[in-house]
Amino acid sequence: MAGKAAKSLAKAVGDYQYPWREKLVKYKDELSKGVWGYWELGAWKPLGISARQRARLRKEVLLAGEDWPYDPERKEMRTKRKGHKCDRIAAEKRENTARLMQEMPKMLLDHKKRRWEKKMKEEDKNK
Repeated sequence: MAGKAAKSLAKAVGDYQYPWREKLVKYKDELSKGVWGYWELGAWKPLGISARQRARLRKEVLLAGEDWPYDPERKEMRTKRKGHKCDRIAAEKRENTARLMQEMPKMLLDHKKRRWEKKMKEEDKNK
């Protein structure tokens, strides 16, 4: 007799081990519509399940090791930093200036050469 009672109790507990499954089935359509609500025919409709109940249900599902597919997509992280732009890029500017200063003699020679060629062309034209 005690064995039958234990088996029936174990069966009842085993069947009712995951009460969130029933809630998932019940609110499946609501959960797929979004986290806060949705637009329908130009009007905002709140979800049929409150945010607190939704969070509790999500927590139960995740604790049971199941997957929760109803989370919204995460946005890309913001890369813009706070502060003054001149402070952030000052090192880059100094680096670029040092590199350009090393190339300066070559640039000056190229400039002199172009000026000289332009002058020669004008002289040839005037002749």
